[in-house]
Amino acid sequence: MLGGMAMAPVGFAGDRIGRIMFRIVLLALTICAAASAAQVRTDVEFAKKGDVSLTLDASVPDGGGPYPAVIVVHGGGFTKGDKQTYVKPLFKPLTDANFAWFTINYRLAPQYKMPAPAEDVISAIEWVKAHAAEYKVDPKRIALVGESAGAYLVDYVAVTAPKNARVNAVVSFYGPHDLVLQVNEKGQKISEGLQGLTGVTEWNAEGQKKLRDLSPSFLVRKNPPPFLLIHGTEDEQVPYQQSVRFRRVLMDKGGKVELFTVDGARHGVGPWEKDPGQQAYKAKFIEWLRAALR
Repeated sequence: MLGGMAMAPVGFAGDRIGRIMFRIVLLALTICAAASAAQVRTDVEFAKKGDVSLTLDASVPDGGGPYPAVIVVHGGGFTKGDKQTYVKPLFKPLTDANFAWFTINYRLAPQYKMPAPAEDVISAIEWVKAHAAEYKVDPKRIALVGESAGAYLVDYVAVTAPKNARVNAVVSFYGPHDLVLQVNEKGQKISEGLQGLTGVTEWNAEGQKKLRDLSPSFLVRKNPPPFLLIHGTEDEQVPYQQSVRFRRVLMDKGGKVELFTVDGARHGVGPWEKDPGQQAYKAKFIEWLRAALR
């Protein structure tokens, strides 16, 4: 029974076509409800760093599991945002596809500089693995997903993390993979967020070296985890070439990587929601994750 409907309305009783249509609608509603069924937990503490409580929200499919898991890391220029901002368009596709997913907070700049936020992402990975049974997660099928500043963090963690915090796949939305390139593309102006994150305020040899040392593009080791890069061609904040170049770097190190281009798209999956022509990335996002975490 769904919403109190157990049989076709009386008016359909003698109408074969009506009964068939009713059953089709009922089946569609049942499938939709089943696909979206999930247990949601909010504000779960996954780490304590000094006096800062780091929390996450979790969505776990109904059923026995274990399920592939996705850890979502929000953007916000390194200085703002939280686990419920910027990344919301990703939640429903993950729920409907029966992934367990966790969206996390991390310490923000300028109060906290690198590697603090990256350490928070690592803590989230370790926590999900440690609580895999409770949240019906398969610890051997965990992906990182990040957008913008969050993409930078998942890139950095994926290519530098210790063995206990390694993941099986990464989806990176329009991330600044190369911080030197990012500043050069902005007329050698270091954004406030980047200054706050790295402590680099001067575009000199020392500053460039520090940005290079913190750039995922220059930290990739041999055989990185599989990556899906998603980027809009008209991104006004992080140039599309960032992902084109990062793809080449990953491939040169033996990585399996795809670049999905969103034609005409600017920065942010939020703005993409306003254009039906920019929604194809969702199907690719889920299809790729399913293949990478099977």
